[in-house]
Amino acid sequence: MHKPNITMACVVHCKGKFLFVEEVEYGKRTLNQPAGHLEKNETILQGASRELYEETGIRADMQKLVKIYQWHAPRSQTDYLRFVFALELDDWLTTTPHDSDITRALWLTLEEFRHYIAQPEQCERNPLVIRAVQDYLKGESYPLDLLSVFE
Repeated sequence: MHKPNITMACVVHCKGKFLFVEEVEYGKRTLNQPAGHLEKNETILQGASRELYEETGIRADMQKLVKIYQWHAPRSQTDYLRFVFALELDDWLTTTPHDSDITRALWLTLEEFRHYIAQPEQCERNPLVIRAVQDYLKGESYPLDLLSVFE
């Protein structure tokens, strides 16, 4: 039986800028939303909030679901279900990543993001990073009660 990896990501927006995290993957600096894998005994919303804290130091609850994406990563031949949430902040918050894989967190406009990934030694983590931002900007979202937890 095949089981895809379940990941959560958070599009964090404040005053025209988005919060991205930088890490090194395959020898390149990459940008991603605060994101990670679902851990045992946690809900998808708990996992999203945990990843946001671990990668940025920001404690917050998700506000809405942007979309659920299914993606096959060609390099690793891995299948993912990625739950993308949105968080709108009133002010930019100082970031303090607690995950040793994160080199820094950056508040960037969409144009600054595109300039960053245009550099030869830098890229986006995967095509879902920009797609999630575009879907967020189009206003695509769903209420969190779309997700139900049964115990």
